[in-house]
Amino acid sequence: MAQHVFDYHDHNLKSRRGILHTRRGPVEVPFYMPDATRASVRGLTKEQLESVGIHPMVINTYHLMLEPGALYLAGKGGVHDFMNWGGPLVSDSGGYQVYSLIHKSSTLGKITEEGARFRSVIDGSWHMLTPERAIEIQFDLGSDIMVVLDDPRPPHVSRLEHEKAVERTIRWAGQCKVHFDKLVKDNGFTDKTRPLMTAVVQGGPHIDLRQKCAHALAEIGFDIYGFGGRHIDDEGRFMDEVMTATAAALPVHAPRFALGIGTPRDIVQCYYRGWDFFDCVIPTREGRHGRIFVWDEAVHEEQSLEEQDFYRTINIQNARYRDDDGPLDPTCDCYACATYTKSYIRHLFHVKEPLGSQMAALHNLHFYTKLMKVLKNQKF
Repeated sequence: MAQHVFDYHDHNLKSRRGILHTRRGPVEVPFYMPDATRASVRGLTKEQLESVGIHPMVINTYHLMLEPGALYLAGKGGVHDFMNWGGPLVSDSGGYQVYSLIHKSSTLGKITEEGARFRSVIDGSWHMLTPERAIEIQFDLGSDIMVVLDDPRPPHVSRLEHEKAVERTIRWAGQCKVHFDKLVKDNGFTDKTRPLMTAVVQGGPHIDLRQKCAHALAEIGFDIYGFGGRHIDDEGRFMDEVMTATAAALPVHAPRFALGIGTPRDIVQCYYRGWDFFDCVIPTREGRHGRIFVWDEAVHEEQSLEEQDFYRTINIQNARYRDDDGPLDPTCDCYACATYTKSYIRHLFHVKEPLGSQMAALHNLHFYTKLMKVLKNQKF
């Protein structure tokens, strides 16, 4: 792929910074993306998202192909026009959701060398997701960064299962690349107007399999490389060596996407191991349940965030906040903190007023975008 994608500014593996070039403009690395699963970040408006500095977002291929449908969205001009969003949109392949569905019950589908056959949870209809079909759907959605169909596996399965998953992931990535190049040509895209393509490294907790997968995908050649599967082991421990070794096995000047990661602590740990951008539902999902991310008052600028406890969480529904007239976070300048008190937002939750969860989610997204700024500038 000839397009110049990433301007890489840093001199070592840790604290990478740079500019990711997309057809909808540049994005400073590192960055975080909320999940606009069904073409919406639940409960938040376009203006609210922009107010806290959200630019790229992730849309969910699996959900959108089922409702309202890929062809329907293509007829609307793609997801950007449909949801009126001008920033870059990243679409997953749909594979993770399909595999999660199948792993829950074999009656809901089956994974074969050809792809994944699965039953819709909406109407029970059957669908076949192949590497080529996954790319076609993402072109219909009009996404700016696409993800190849891969074969994820949970960490606890046997090494043999991970070996098979790696081989299939590599084969499917090659098929996706061939079909992607064909569709770029058929649609008349240039290097500046085409979407970018992301390959996903699998291998579970096995460093040698992660390295094998990374080297094979780099040999095929993609714009972006992602970490697939879980970044924690079965005991919930961060897989430090695996994250570090996988990043080191990828091309230095290619951007690295840590898919589905995660908590503020996990993001910081991944960033200092060579990963550049992140997505997850945590800030908005936690906000809807009244859990608020708050900066620790004792954050030290002279230390990296990895070396200190830089944040804590509070449950705004607790009785202790009933008469607390301070903001959610005294260090925060988001709309929620500038406008409302803890006691008021707690009241909103207790009377089940949607404004409460909306303000909590908005604040948490602001926390995440500020976290990216701190990582970039190493200043609080």
